[in-house]
Amino acid sequence: MNELQIIAGCKEQKREAQRILYEKYARRMYGICLRYSSDHADAQDLLQDGFMKVFAHIGSFQEKGSFEGWLKRIFINLSLESLRKKKAMFQFSDDIQNVPDVVDESTEDSQMYKLSEVELLKMVQELPVGYSTVFNLYAIEDFSHKEIAEMLNISEGTSRSQYVRARQILQRKVEQYIKERS
Repeated sequence: MNELQIIAGCKEQKREAQRILYEKYARRMYGICLRYSSDHADAQDLLQDGFMKVFAHIGSFQEKGSFEGWLKRIFINLSLESLRKKKAMFQFSDDIQNVPDVVDESTEDSQMYKLSEVELLKMVQELPVGYSTVFNLYAIEDFSHKEIAEMLNISEGTSRSQYVRARQILQRKVEQYIKERS
């Protein structure tokens, strides 16, 4: 079954098509959920809720863009909604004084390669919620600061400063981790 056939089957609420769709995308969507949640149980709940939402609204997919992009948007929005409901929402500041426009990436990038994906994910999850959310949206999901600002109802400057601060903290965490492992 190709992707268009799977989507058509899901629009007709065929269980086999839904199972195939779930199996095809669950791992990637779980990764998104895990980036925005505090633990595996929360991520699993978001994954299940996300697929329920996908199956309920798959009829709205217009087949004009990437289906995976459409899915990702649902899971990201669901994850952000979950953060809002938990009142774990972000404490943002527009104060961008003493925040450099550029982070030294040469050291950070060379250090990052020494970490496993799990280790890096754990470090990102340890960031304050606002920092980790903006970091994920910008660095991982590839949203612009303008899009992030609109999604989170913050200014573009706040998005930029949160991202830079998140990178600075991660850089220090990575350096400390590497130092401890050496």
